[in-house]
Amino acid sequence: MAKTATTKKKEEKSAAETKRATAHEKAVKRQGQNTYMANEATVDRKWFVVDADGIALGRLASQVAAVLRGKHKASFTPHVDTGDFVIVLNSDKVILTGKKLEQKYRRRHTLYMGGLKEIQFKKFMAEKSDQAVEESVKGMLPKNALGRKMFKKLRVYKGDTHEHQAQMPIPLIIERSKNHGN
Repeated sequence: MAKTATTKKKEEKSAAETKRATAHEKAVKRQGQNTYMANEATVDRKWFVVDADGIALGRLASQVAAVLRGKHKASFTPHVDTGDFVIVLNSDKVILTGKKLEQKYRRRHTLYMGGLKEIQFKKFMAEKSDQAVEESVKGMLPKNALGRKMFKKLRVYKGDTHEHQAQMPIPLIIERSKNHGN
């Protein structure tokens, strides 16, 4: 059976397309894999516990915020909550460097006229040290719905006991400042 001219053209065309397709596949292989994007289903969450005894408040807050965001993971994706749970113990033993205890104030406003409330940080740390740690960590998270979701994974306790032993938290080591003898 003899091949017609149109059949030969179709075969040549399909062979050329196949050659083009394999060249494209080779180029894709040379470029490497596509970028991995995490989603809620693929995130593996762990629990970490931090002993805040003798650690500067800002140093503690920045490193805890990074773990809450998930920046310590290779699968970090900015628009997905890839972070882990964090338990902070001994919030009453957090230190502030320099003269911040006397000079720094916690300020909030009641949204009424003249409703600015100020409290010296020395008094604030003595009464509500857990809230001081929470506020400093919250200030280092994104200011949107994702940041509010990340903040819910933080647990702060004044003492050295917590009620999350069932989650088997892993100790998270935060380096103490070398300048302040801690």
